[in-house]
Amino acid sequence: MSEQGALTGRVALVAGATRGAGRAMAVLLGAAGATVYATGRTTRERRSEVGRPETLEETAELVTAAGGTGIAVPTDHLEPEQVRSLVERVDREQGRLDVLVNDLWGGEHLIDFDSRMWEIELERGLRMLRLGVESHIVTSHFALPLLLRRPGGLLIEVTDGTAETNRRYRENFYYDLTKNAPIRMAQCLGEELAERGATAVSITPGFLRSEQMLDHFGVTEENWREGVRKEPHFCISESPVYVGRAVAALAADPDVARWNGQSLSSGRLARVYGFTDTDGTQPDAWAYISEVALGGRKADDRDYR
Repeated sequence: MSEQGALTGRVALVAGATRGAGRAMAVLLGAAGATVYATGRTTRERRSEVGRPETLEETAELVTAAGGTGIAVPTDHLEPEQVRSLVERVDREQGRLDVLVNDLWGGEHLIDFDSRMWEIELERGLRMLRLGVESHIVTSHFALPLLLRRPGGLLIEVTDGTAETNRRYRENFYYDLTKNAPIRMAQCLGEELAERGATAVSITPGFLRSEQMLDHFGVTEENWREGVRKEPHFCISESPVYVGRAVAALAADPDVARWNGQSLSSGRLARVYGFTDTDGTQPDAWAYISEVALGGRKADDRDYR
């Protein structure tokens, strides 16, 4: 688990840091002392197509309040020139980039799990791929040369599911492709970055209690357990802080190269690095899904640990 000050002097770019896991990753990197460039499309002046109220400026302020330096840079990562300008700014102001987190997504409103591929509007499906795949590619294209300027750089591809769990069909053709692509990106880039002394991994949270998910269940982070009445499997959910701590632990690990090319999860890394969620537990949603939700065993007290 990373300690306060473990990332002092380090520079991180969290692409897609407006809310949810991305915001938590930015804040926890800041809490460890990093300078964090937080990007996204929703600002106090303008909302993205997602339509959520959380803003990029709030994220940067939370990073600074946690002990780091938060810098908000509104960026549409599907616009190459905006991304080029972003990386040039990081280079001009810091002269280095140590951690790149590709947490770009924002396509939940496009998902229809009840329709087959040929029934989904093509534009809708391709938009999902652009938001969750093309944006990652554009960002890495411009940011990796700066990351590689110094040995020890870390690329983190954020997705939903692990290489193992995503062998199952994710119930929507476009969503399946979108969430498997970052896993493969980390594998491929791990091969290319290793020879330059850098590391690439993919990471997934479990059943994430994002702001959007809390709203869906009509609960808050303080009373989230009431959501179990609506969905029993909500018992294994986790706060965004959990995966944020996972990312901070990876960034502070001097032996992070041992993970190169691998598909990781917050639950797995919690056992390795010893961090917990905000309530002191170490939930592992993906193990739970395999053993309980798919295995047929009824959830009990064991699933809350």
